[in-house]
Amino acid sequence: MRTLRVLFAAAGLTLALGAAAQGTRLTADNLVEISPRLVTSGQPSAEMLANLKAQGFEAVIYLAPPTVMDAVRDEPLIVARQGLTFINIPIQFDHPTESDFETFAGVLRGLSERKVLVHCQINLRASSMVFLYRAVVLKEDPRQAYEAVSKVWSPTGPWRKLLEEQVRKHKIAREPL
Repeated sequence: MRTLRVLFAAAGLTLALGAAAQGTRLTADNLVEISPRLVTSGQPSAEMLANLKAQGFEAVIYLAPPTVMDAVRDEPLIVARQGLTFINIPIQFDHPTESDFETFAGVLRGLSERKVLVHCQINLRASSMVFLYRAVVLKEDPRQAYEAVSKVWSPTGPWRKLLEEQVRKHKIAREPL
């Protein structure tokens, strides 16, 4: 069974943020605001992660294994200290699966009323999974949903295969791919 690490922060835990940190806006590679409640990106720095609550975020979904080279080692703790939910779904970049998508969709559905940051290393996993969520679960126009992916990359290899399989399985117009 796949390992899904979930850390729910205790409401009383907060991180004291200095005045300078509170004025910091989230910046990360390939940052894409999908909606006021949903943002995707590459790996934010520890400083950016420590400022998420001040920007209204309530949860973080990290889609890379925590052992990747550029992971922020203390990310779960940094996020938890702010009272935010942290969830890691460690998707292998060279082998994304339907199960990965189903896990992600279930988690994001459960957080639908919260402001969520979905990230990975460069926003390849995150943009692809959020596209599928928007097209499959939310029934958004797939062309519009795919625009967020195309701002970051054009999926190839196993990612293109996963997207095509899910689009076909759920009878979604294939035009965006």
